[in-house]
Amino acid sequence: MTAVLDDRLVEAASAPDVRKAVAAILRETFDTARTRAARRLDAGGDGVEVARLYSAAADEMLGALWRLTTETLYPAPNPTEAERLSLIAVGGYGRGVLAPFSDLDLLFLRPWKRIARTEQVIEFMLYVLWDLGLKVGQSARSVDECLALARTDMTVRTTLLEARSLAGDAKLTADFIARFRAVVTKADPRPFIAAKLEERDLRHQKTGAVRYRVEPNVKDGKGGLRDLNTLFWIARSLAPESPLGARALDDLLTARDRRTFEEAFDFLWRTRAHLHLTAGRAEEKLTFDLQPEVARRMGWRGRGDEPAVERFMRRYFLVARDVGALTRAMSAKLEARQQKPTLSLSRLMPGRKRKLGVEGFIKEAGRLSVTGPDVFAAAPAKLLSLFRCADEHDLDLHPDAFSAVSRSLSLVTPSLRRDPEATRTFLDILAHGQRPYRVLTLMNETGLLGRFLPEWGRIVGQTQFNMYHAYTVDEHTLQAIGIINDVWRGKLRDEHPTATEIVHRIDDFEALMLAMLLHDVGKGGDRGQLEDGAIAARRACDRLGLDPRRTEFVVWLVRNHLALSDYAQKRDVSDPATVRAFTRLVGDPERLRTLLILTVADIRAVGPGVWNAWKGNLIRDLYQRTEGVFRGEDMIHADPLDDYPDLVARARAEGAGAVVVSVHGSEEDERAATRVAVAARDRSGLFVDLADALAAAGADVVGARVGTAPDGTALDVFELQDGGGAPYGRSEPRRLTRLIEGLEAAARGGARIAPAPTVPPSPRRAAFDVRPTAIVDLDESPDAAVVEVSGADRPGLLADLARVFADNHLSIRSAHIAGFGERAVDSFYVTDPKGRKPSPGPRLERLRIELEAVLDHPDRGGARLSAPVRASLRDVSEVGRSWRDRPAGPPPVSSRPEAR
Repeated sequence: MTAVLDDRLVEAASAPDVRKAVAAILRETFDTARTRAARRLDAGGDGVEVARLYSAAADEMLGALWRLTTETLYPAPNPTEAERLSLIAVGGYGRGVLAPFSDLDLLFLRPWKRIARTEQVIEFMLYVLWDLGLKVGQSARSVDECLALARTDMTVRTTLLEARSLAGDAKLTADFIARFRAVVTKADPRPFIAAKLEERDLRHQKTGAVRYRVEPNVKDGKGGLRDLNTLFWIARSLAPESPLGARALDDLLTARDRRTFEEAFDFLWRTRAHLHLTAGRAEEKLTFDLQPEVARRMGWRGRGDEPAVERFMRRYFLVARDVGALTRAMSAKLEARQQKPTLSLSRLMPGRKRKLGVEGFIKEAGRLSVTGPDVFAAAPAKLLSLFRCADEHDLDLHPDAFSAVSRSLSLVTPSLRRDPEATRTFLDILAHGQRPYRVLTLMNETGLLGRFLPEWGRIVGQTQFNMYHAYTVDEHTLQAIGIINDVWRGKLRDEHPTATEIVHRIDDFEALMLAMLLHDVGKGGDRGQLEDGAIAARRACDRLGLDPRRTEFVVWLVRNHLALSDYAQKRDVSDPATVRAFTRLVGDPERLRTLLILTVADIRAVGPGVWNAWKGNLIRDLYQRTEGVFRGEDMIHADPLDDYPDLVARARAEGAGAVVVSVHGSEEDERAATRVAVAARDRSGLFVDLADALAAAGADVVGARVGTAPDGTALDVFELQDGGGAPYGRSEPRRLTRLIEGLEAAARGGARIAPAPTVPPSPRRAAFDVRPTAIVDLDESPDAAVVEVSGADRPGLLADLARVFADNHLSIRSAHIAGFGERAVDSFYVTDPKGRKPSPGPRLERLRIELEAVLDHPDRGGARLSAPVRASLRDVSEVGRSWRDRPAGPPPVSSRPEAR
């Protein structure tokens, strides 16, 4: 095969355009070899095996190109010393592994100075490689230049650690590699190790310091391939003569750790290869639009109500956790050998140990460690007290202690889970610790948390395939617990003054924290998130030995943890009937206070930017109204006409068809939305036209209220934000001016404003096929039908929905708009033309069908890279069912697809 390829290339050397002819031949053979590697991957080949096949394809192509260039085009039959030249693979390619679209890292090595022939060879080869569309990381250096850089530049040293001969002068390459290894062997390894660990930390900060973000970077993210490569590089620096640093790895890791290392390396390489082929480019981020196809290609299948993509991503995050554990284990050995640089004064003497007052626990190198791996065998409860000790002394866990816990999980038996000392220790960590997020995260990373609390174990690494949640279920929950602790300590006083004040009035803080820990353990259950969560919470509380009263409180909180946010964001809290219904659900002020803290933490922990002042205002408003009911205060239904008497009067005075637009909100205003009030003569389709104008102006409607006076004067009040969640027009006042002009024209029934240009949906959003749902409820409000719709969010959706109501001769009294990633959840209070609640019958069923048809309207212009995956609805079995038909639980609030 090699001889045939060489002959074809030699023939091409006589072509008029040599480079073009050579590139065509190499492209054909290279693509064929790469296709073989892809087929092996599709057939279930191991990740490292396939990566080596891609590397071998590149080796063959480069070897042929080298021979043509150096023997035919620029021959040197008897090369002088200066004409000696070799081609070396460095970096990851030097290790002999490549992803389908990886860069080729090459070193052109010469004895010393540059000469014309050397430059000609390098130039021709690079141009051909670029003609092939390859990304090449290349350098051309002399031996002495390489060695000098390797002594001072840790990045260069890293790439050369994996140098591998590809072609050219074999003696030149061998002599260089021998001299380089001698340099590394003589060097103090600590500066190199420090540089690699610092590089890793900076990389994590760039890609996201949290290991469990739901769109991870397979190459550079925390727990990804680069973390394993860092361990490789450290091993190679300690044993440069050993193939792939094997001797150092065997010395630094146990046999069990080595198996974990190899399994993680293979899984991540397989994932990366499928990711590249799915995207058709060197894509390293496992985004939503790519996850389903990668999962399919890797052979994952759905199980029950858990889609294949979520099962695959759970496996991914468990592997990422293993990579973190390997890093800790290797760090322990490096510190024991004093090869890892000390980072603080407390670690200047790593061999010094100090007792901490608990038998078997010591402080070593500034962290909490154990006297030996068998410290837990005689007293398994110490598995938990270790973490309480870490919290009390504000210590990180030493890698030796981390490994000892992970290897002692078999000691966590049913009797330990019910042991009063163990459960007391666990509740102390959860509710009374200084830094519960950090300590519980350590427990989770070791596997102890899921072993001690089996209900927790089933959500470790669990993902939800939607754009709303930024983290895995367990990471989201741990962050929520950390937020409650921050509220308790006053760290969020400026953002949450009400929560900061009332958190200290909660009678049972342990119940709050336990409910927060358990609030999402029902995700993925057959009965729906809330009901399965309540069942699991009861089981956990009984095992922990809580008394029946506290157990019922925790179960109630888990079952109703969405109630406050649902009522606040999806119901008219100015309606006394809504507040009364919520008050009946809550029952007493203590539950109200506890639910508020839980809700704030739950929403904030969904992901960056999910919490905003608008949501905060809605939740605080409902809390204060409900608290007023408990104090015996009277409730009055707020009519928007009463809020703007001057505006309504001006509209009347200016005659029929007059429009008055008033804008409320300024930089000093605490509201997170700009309020725009439009007063005009009422007519059919007025709300639709106004909504069209808002959509054309790019305004996001987050709330709307409508009032009509007996004389036919209508008042429509909208709360508006821009695309970034800020009050509309605050940063660009001219947009607000244009919006007002558009609203005035729309209110007068003038020519409809041209819609904003259609923006094709992003591939990430197009990956979701969101099931449309419409529910008509005639029991929620005494004088209006409440219609709740849920479907894929898109520009202009509000106007399209409003048009359906208008076509069915229904008036919108208020609209409550919420978005949860790719999903919109909007609620409308509607009346018939006479202002009364619509009567049940086929008209309302037709309305429901027409609303779902609008919700199912496909996005225009978006191409999908892979087949869409229907957003999981397993956590919302109640969606589409009447609240009155639900089993036990709060009647007015449904569990929704975007449930936190």
